[in-house]
Amino acid sequence: MFDQLTEKLQSKIYILNDLCLEFNRSIFQIDTLIISESVIFPLDVKNYEGDYIYGEEEFQRVMSDHKMPNPLNQLKRSHLLLRSLLKSLNIHLDIDGSIIFINPKFTLYQAPVNPSFIFPTQINLFLKTLNEIPSNLNDHHKRIADLLISMHQPESPFIRLPPYEYNQLRKGIICEACHSFHFKVSERKLVCNQCGRVENIDSAVLRNVEEFRLLFPNRKIRTNCIHEWCNIISSKKKIRRILSQNLRPIGEREHRYFV
Repeated sequence: MFDQLTEKLQSKIYILNDLCLEFNRSIFQIDTLIISESVIFPLDVKNYEGDYIYGEEEFQRVMSDHKMPNPLNQLKRSHLLLRSLLKSLNIHLDIDGSIIFINPKFTLYQAPVNPSFIFPTQINLFLKTLNEIPSNLNDHHKRIADLLISMHQPESPFIRLPPYEYNQLRKGIICEACHSFHFKVSERKLVCNQCGRVENIDSAVLRNVEEFRLLFPNRKIRTNCIHEWCNIISSKKKIRRILSQNLRPIGEREHRYFV
């Protein structure tokens, strides 16, 4: 969503998306990096949803135990590493980093006034300000952009998965909002005991099917395995109904699986 907004900028700038860089054996990621004539803008885009209370170390969800690290600390780290990396390359442009809270359903109570925080209602003004910055690029700026692109790590170590097996993993449905395993099950809905989110059982089971596919692409989708993977849905008959109505059955009875 933010990439689509920055594509509309008319000023003379370079926009680099999803950079993964390394300096002094430390990896850092930048969602959007904008290079203008005299300033480099590293932007960290967050899709947080819900009501939170600001804390220097963590954001605490209202009426919940769920917490998230304060992204300002991550921004400071990437800012420091980017500055050190550019200095080692003899690049001396100012750096002005920001955190973009892109989700309009996000509210942060008791947040201090901080120019690094760009809340949903401020994004249009932020982009307008970027668009009005005087900027004339030359070969030097192109070399900077090309150099950073060449240094991009295509395989981020953050997504290198450790080896895992089915029996090692915790079974259950995870709340989309707070990632809790704790649900109250009613006839047609799941209610998260931690954040209160309500979800239709059919939707939750199908989410778990996609999770199962991702983790175990070589295993067939069968009623028994999805029943075990979901864990909290007691009725195999209900699992079979959801799979039959939403996926295509292959085979008969005990040999049946779904695609």
